[in-house]
Amino acid sequence: MLMIRMQRIGRKNMPAFRIIVAEHTRGPKTGNIVEKVGTYNPKTKEKQFNADRIKYWLSVGAKASATVHNMLVSAKIITGAKIVKHQEKPTEPVAEVKAEAKPPEAEAVPAPEEKVAEKAETEVAA
Repeated sequence: MLMIRMQRIGRKNMPAFRIIVAEHTRGPKTGNIVEKVGTYNPKTKEKQFNADRIKYWLSVGAKASATVHNMLVSAKIITGAKIVKHQEKPTEPVAEVKAEAKPPEAEAVPAPEEKVAEKAETEVAA
């Protein structure tokens, strides 16, 4: 199956991408591409697409990667909804511990300050 996806080019800290048509089992860096159909520079946000060729490849059964699909929808080359790549999982609320609810043992044991006050009173009384 053919895929329309991005191939990174450029040097360190200066990325640029080619939009290519390649076999989906091949890595994009292998160099075995069918056709180059566009470019994308993320630093300058510059996008160039060969819309006729992209529409042709999509019509013969090629699939676009999620990122390329979203770029094509933004450029109005294809119609449809954007694909959400990363969905956050809903977080469960953490069970809050109520400060009012104390274990019954904590109420029976006097606090250390109370013990000191009791000793002081017994010494004064003696």
